[in-house]
Amino acid sequence: MRYQYTIVLERNEEGGYTVTVPALKGCITEGDTLTEAIANAQEAIACYLESLIQHGEPVPPDVSSIKVATARLSEVFIAKVAAAL
Repeated sequence: MRYQYTIVLERNEEGGYTVTVPALKGCITEGDTLTEAIANAQEAIACYLESLIQHGEPVPPDVSSIKVATARLSEVFIAKVAAAL
């Protein structure tokens, strides 16, 4: 099954990107490049959802909107990614 979620990628001052998944509380990952960060996000989402399913918990829907609060708005990217289980 495929799931699609919104991710927020924020460039770190020391380099690389931190990725959060607003719909999945605590689902955070990183990557040295945007490509790596997105791939890591797909893997993190899949692992998160697999854990929910194994524990009999519901899979949350994606967020319909998000607010991004950062002092460096030009350093934030928002994307949708698909993760397959």
